[in-house]
Amino acid sequence: MNATTLKEAFAVISDIMLKNKDYLIELDQQNGDGDLGISMSGGYKAVADYLADAEEKDLGKLLLKSSTVFNEAAPSSLGTITSFGLMGMAKALKGKEETTLAETAEALCAGVEKIMDKAKSKPGEKTILDALCPAVETLKANSAADAKTAFQAAYDAAAAGSESTKAMKSVHGRAAYYGEKSIGLLDGGSVVGKLIFEGLYQCCCR
Repeated sequence: MNATTLKEAFAVISDIMLKNKDYLIELDQQNGDGDLGISMSGGYKAVADYLADAEEKDLGKLLLKSSTVFNEAAPSSLGTITSFGLMGMAKALKGKEETTLAETAEALCAGVEKIMDKAKSKPGEKTILDALCPAVETLKANSAADAKTAFQAAYDAAAAGSESTKAMKSVHGRAAYYGEKSIGLLDGGSVVGKLIFEGLYQCCCR
């Protein structure tokens, strides 16, 4: 990964979030306030726009600024959580202008760990982590393979992780108020996690 591929990744993810905006709103309306599609499409577009004009090459600096841009454009719980993830990645990639697949996987892992630390959450609690954690672990496990193969496996893991949230009970945020009624519903945040890795995989297919 370098500044150019980072820009491409956010541009693709932004397009995917926009295409799924209404679907994410629909999912969030089941046990949230319905702003998920708006905040995610807005946040990723803002970062994609920032990166498109950025001349900085340091991946850490680009991601740190992206975390601020995202948080300002997506003032929501998942917007803040996403910003934490970008901050974690930024710290891991400070001073680097290019990374191997293994280093990229480690940076994504650092981002997920930052989310868990700040949000006091873990996999199994019906959140975006249920898609991100298995995807990142799968990417790490396949980091010796070519990028397309590795990200395909990571995307498949994210999709399976997202689907598994149907069997879980919400314990965080507004959705927690629904308690047992949340069982059987697909978590919108986990779908966002799946879409992120769908975008990363698509980038490898170009």
